[in-house]
Amino acid sequence: MALAVIVAACSGAQPAEKPADTEAPAQQPAATEAPKAEEPKLIKAAWVYVGPIGDGGWTYAHDQGRLYVEKNVPNVETTYIESVPEGADAERVIRDLAQKGYDVIFTTSFGYMDATETVAAEFPDTVFIHISGYKKNDTNFDNLFGRMYQMKYLAGVAAAMRSENGKIGYVAPFPIPEVIRHINMTAKGARSVNPDAEVQVVWINTWFDPPTEREAAETLLNAGNDVIVTGADTPGPVQAASEAGKWGMAYDSANACDNAGDGCIGVPHWNWGPAYAEIIEEVRNGAFKPKGRWPGVDEGIVDFKFGPAATDEIKAKVTELKQAMIDGKFNPASGPIYAQSGCLALEEGQALTDEQLLSMKWFFQGVNGEIPDAEPPCQ
Repeated sequence: MALAVIVAACSGAQPAEKPADTEAPAQQPAATEAPKAEEPKLIKAAWVYVGPIGDGGWTYAHDQGRLYVEKNVPNVETTYIESVPEGADAERVIRDLAQKGYDVIFTTSFGYMDATETVAAEFPDTVFIHISGYKKNDTNFDNLFGRMYQMKYLAGVAAAMRSENGKIGYVAPFPIPEVIRHINMTAKGARSVNPDAEVQVVWINTWFDPPTEREAAETLLNAGNDVIVTGADTPGPVQAASEAGKWGMAYDSANACDNAGDGCIGVPHWNWGPAYAEIIEEVRNGAFKPKGRWPGVDEGIVDFKFGPAATDEIKAKVTELKQAMIDGKFNPASGPIYAQSGCLALEEGQALTDEQLLSMKWFFQGVNGEIPDAEPPCQ
């Protein structure tokens, strides 16, 4: 703190006549610079992507999250590796990033889960975040996802409102719980509008393969489905629907309808940036602790954006339901829920638990398709 220095006037013997009171002027405080705020600790963050950043879907959305971090988080250095196959290649890439000293590594595909777990055990001082899985440890390995099933329910509502025949096709990547619950919620949403709606599933066994995605959509269109919902990484299936004069529901990225044609009804999409930023700050402050992170629409990690084929009625209904979810007044995972066979799987007044949602291996009523090694809850 600057100190003001006051210089008092000095005098010798006083004359007989009392002089007028005088006081030397005080010196002005010396100008000093305010102390600079300490720069936050540098954090090096890396992302591993299953597809290219230009896929217009899943990987694009994650890279937008990385760019959000660069823009909004101070003193952070980021990098990414794209188009990394799941399996041995993923483990090699993740380990290489850890060896290079990155503080936190985000691995953004379900098939990276085991590889991330393995490398996390080898590098206890590095934080690893796996996207869409369910494994974690007690120290440096956590999972992050969002309750996208909420937005898939809205997708089903919008699809059924747009459909002319109640037939909805679903381009499905892999028969894993994540994809299964998204298909189920699409069917549940559709049947809330049209009790006779059907969702036909075609498995493509890939996240990113534009020709295969498009071919699956064409197969579904040829089977009479007039709305195509995709769970894969590109807007190709929606483009195919638009070109056929039908409708489609894109996925992953907020801009997915931009080049998907006039038939795009909308897109359930991700907003990863704030969640990434929060984790990075936890790492910087020494506050990181694995806890299993599964936020929903109320926290903004998932959302729904309308496309050119969304009618005013669709916009009003979807907006109303989304707000009810945000306010905690509506849970799409609530009963009654009937299994594919028609048996009652969940009674009215109950709701599926997170454990049940995360391990789902059965279809709801209204889904036309099969799951290898299905585990139906009732017969």
